[in-house]
Amino acid sequence: MTPSLQDAARPFSAAALTDLVPTGTRLLALGEPTHGAEEFLDLRNELFRHLVTDHGYRSIALESDCLAALAVDAYVGGAEGELDAALREGLSHGFGAYAGNRELVCWMREFNTGVEEGERLRFYGADGPLEYTGAAAPGPALLRLHAFLADRLPAELLPERAELLHLCGPDERWTDPAAALDPTRSVGRTAEATRLRLLADELGLLLAAHRPQFAAAEAGAGAGTGAGTGAESDARAEAVAGTGTAADALWRAELDARTATGLLRYHAATAGDGPDRLNSLMRQRDLMIADNLEAILRREARRGPTLAFAHNRHLQREAGRIPLGGHQLLWWSAGSLLDARLDDGYAFLATTFGNRAPDDHPAPDTLEGVLATLPGPRTVLDPARLAAALGAPGRVQARIPADHTYFGLDPAALDRVDGVVFVRDIARQQGLFGGGQA
Repeated sequence: MTPSLQDAARPFSAAALTDLVPTGTRLLALGEPTHGAEEFLDLRNELFRHLVTDHGYRSIALESDCLAALAVDAYVGGAEGELDAALREGLSHGFGAYAGNRELVCWMREFNTGVEEGERLRFYGADGPLEYTGAAAPGPALLRLHAFLADRLPAELLPERAELLHLCGPDERWTDPAAALDPTRSVGRTAEATRLRLLADELGLLLAAHRPQFAAAEAGAGAGTGAGTGAESDARAEAVAGTGTAADALWRAELDARTATGLLRYHAATAGDGPDRLNSLMRQRDLMIADNLEAILRREARRGPTLAFAHNRHLQREAGRIPLGGHQLLWWSAGSLLDARLDDGYAFLATTFGNRAPDDHPAPDTLEGVLATLPGPRTVLDPARLAAALGAPGRVQARIPADHTYFGLDPAALDRVDGVVFVRDIARQQGLFGGGQA
């Protein structure tokens, strides 16, 4: 008997969704098909609460600035401060304005009240410090890394802080919005930037090579072998701001090392003028996301799995493809990188929708058009049964988006998905992502 669509479908619940997650999953990736739709944030929040209370998850990572997210993590951990400030300063891409993100942060802070330190929920950003008009300057992260090392290693092993300051220059020279479209406005391939990449690599090498020393010191008194004064002491104070333990300072140093090198690569790609420039920028970004998520897993390994939430295009197992004018962007997604690194430890749940107010409706021969015939506002689907119900490849088409903020779920890629959630109706997005990008 040919499986029916109803055989593949169950009314949405967090438990129905986790029933599809393979045993041994360390990183559960929940994708959204577009940004700014509160329906997917609500779904994510329901799932995360269930994962925390029933499956031992203690961390979540969003598609947001990895450095800025430290402010949100401190807030959910009980630090003094205002919720509005934590959301405004701790979430990039305008995500702090969404009600679902406010609800998530409030719930995490409430959950953490009174729990033991080892059980508290942690909030992470998986994205680099990147916005749609460009990337942050690498200097702040690089100088914090230098300060961490200068406090623990002999001075002769390190480049002079003065040289780093000179090469970095003012942040504004790195963050010119015009560089996003005009590579000649980018400083990413100047002689100073090239020298800075070399020094960043050397600092990262020192951090990695001396990690056993740092880990032992941070577990104990945290005493270092180097000494610093004046500006270096001020930088060290900034480096551990918002961190509660010496081990947090090591985590922050490794985060700064990844971020500084990632930003320097990204700025170099921004300065490129070849036909692969945009693909290179997408590669750099998803590599940063993958590296951050893998580092989060290492940190959280003893506490439980992690939920990641980002656009489907970042978390999917296949290569990312986005049509842009007459070009087709093509790059290996963060999900494909993590799937290769984690083997069976990576699981991906995709989401999609039917109707978007006021006049965006899927064609009947698309996957979303077929799913729109199901009863109920939200449906969980087993992708293997769904593929069988759809029949031969090509019978159901991929949805062509009404605008560039949405990318339909590819029916040919259902074998690369562990679960699907279909939301019948969403309201038109508010704010930036009424017309943004993934």
